[in-house]
Amino acid sequence: MRIIFFAGKGGVGKTSAAAATGVRAAETGKRTIIMSLDVAHSLSDIFDLDKGLMDLNRGKPLQVGEKLWIQELDILEEVSKNWKDIHSYLSLLLNTTGLDEILAEELAILPGMEEVSLLLYINRYVKGKDYDVIILDCAPTGESIRFISIPTALEWYIKKIFKMERTLAKYVGPIAKKIYDVPIPGEEYFDAIEHLFERLRGVDRILTDPETTSVRLVANPEKIVLKETQRAFMYFCLYRMNIDAIIMNRLLPSDVTDDYFQSWRENQKRYFRKAEEYFHPVPLFPVNLFKVEVLGYDSIKHLANDIYGERNPLDRFFTDKPYELFKRDGAYELRMSLPFVSRESVELNKVSDELIIRVGGFKRQILLPRQVASSASVKAKLEGRHLSIFFRGENHGQKT
Repeated sequence: MRIIFFAGKGGVGKTSAAAATGVRAAETGKRTIIMSLDVAHSLSDIFDLDKGLMDLNRGKPLQVGEKLWIQELDILEEVSKNWKDIHSYLSLLLNTTGLDEILAEELAILPGMEEVSLLLYINRYVKGKDYDVIILDCAPTGESIRFISIPTALEWYIKKIFKMERTLAKYVGPIAKKIYDVPIPGEEYFDAIEHLFERLRGVDRILTDPETTSVRLVANPEKIVLKETQRAFMYFCLYRMNIDAIIMNRLLPSDVTDDYFQSWRENQKRYFRKAEEYFHPVPLFPVNLFKVEVLGYDSIKHLANDIYGERNPLDRFFTDKPYELFKRDGAYELRMSLPFVSRESVELNKVSDELIIRVGGFKRQILLPRQVASSASVKAKLEGRHLSIFFRGENHGQKT
């Protein structure tokens, strides 16, 4: 099984690169599915398919070639299949505030529902061995990070909050109903959440297994794009995702010598060199700007040749452990790859058996082994692209 994410800033060519990789993978004889993680699906457009065909398909996998399928989720179908009782309660709750019933139903489709539905599909396809290769065309960077953070957030919620909420609803609910005119969630609501979590169980291990899953960042040789690519690189590392290649898309071909493009060529060369410095030793795959729009199977196949040449797109082009935990000189050390961060932007807290790492607007919770969690002293040191966190002594319940 092979899973490959394509992520990056909006408009850099992620969908084209994902489609090209899917086409090449299918041609090697692997059953391949390309899934769109972007609410604004454009996968069917790249393959130049009739939109009406996708609408009739209602979010199911559609075969577009030998051993090749694409899938664009229909959020309404997914809510009906995966979120029915949860959505019904949220709709009722919003309706009691005075909102129109139809508007309440619409607003009850919360951010994250589509992402969780995609995670359910990934888990199902992997466990059922439906496909040999899953290619994921991600939404722009921020939404992609939210997607990969969902399993960790849900696990934290189930372990820390869920049982308490369920118990409160059971014992306090009957009293609250007599006092407040607000619907209290019933057992079917909590059963639905628990069932959803059970179906997601194990997907985090799939996403962070470098033998199975890789991230390929797609970028253009431009300053703003490279800045966002650096941020994406850092956040994927934070969530233990293995990045095995950077696809540098839309380079001006060497035979474009018109004076009008002189400054473009110089800037692109400069930013390409910077990208090599930034992301070393992760390999860069340069791809020239096409003369025409990438559209249709033959055009996608041509792009695959430009990206990979004679290489197998399912190879792991770079492997590195996102973090390691080991014991040295009587102390535990957690060493994490965290490039492109400054010391001031990293905030650490250890609360009970959790290490909370906050970088900018994102945070990651890492559950610690019992002997590490008992440490009283937590200190950190940032060296180059690595953050080292040291655990010493015995904890007596304090926050560090």
